[in-house]
Amino acid sequence: QVQLVESGGGLVQAGGSLRLSCTASKRILSIDTMRWYRQAPGKQRELVASLSSGGSTNYADFVKGRFTISRDNAKNSVYLQMDSLKPEDTGVYYCSAREASGSSWLGYWGQGTQVTVSS
Repeated sequence: QVQLVESGGGLVQAGGSLRLSCTASKRILSIDTMRWYRQAPGKQRELVASLSSGGSTNYADFVKGRFTISRDNAKNSVYLQMDSLKPEDTGVYYCSAREASGSSWLGYWGQGTQVTVSS
C-alpha cells in the first residue's frame, strides 16, 4: 500500500508559478513510476508529467517547457514546479504512484490539490 498526500495548490495569476508536492508513505525509489494528473471541471483527467524510478521524465505537450517534475528521495517526495501558468491550467492536480506487484501493477492516488489560475 502507498499513501500519497499532495499540497501546494492555490490561487495564482496568469504568468505566475506554483510548486506542488506529493509525499509518499514509502520509499519512492521502490515505486516504479510517479505521475501528476489534472482534471478541469467537466473534463476528463489527463496526464501532466511522469517520473520513473530510473529518473526518466515525460511531459504532456501542453506543459512542456513550463512544468518540471522532480523528486527528493530523502523526503519520499515528488514535486511539480509549474511556471508561466495559464488560466487553462486550472484544475485539481492529483499525484499517482504505480508499483509492481508480482506480474501486475498496483496504482494509488492522492486526494488532489486545487490549482486556480486567474486571467
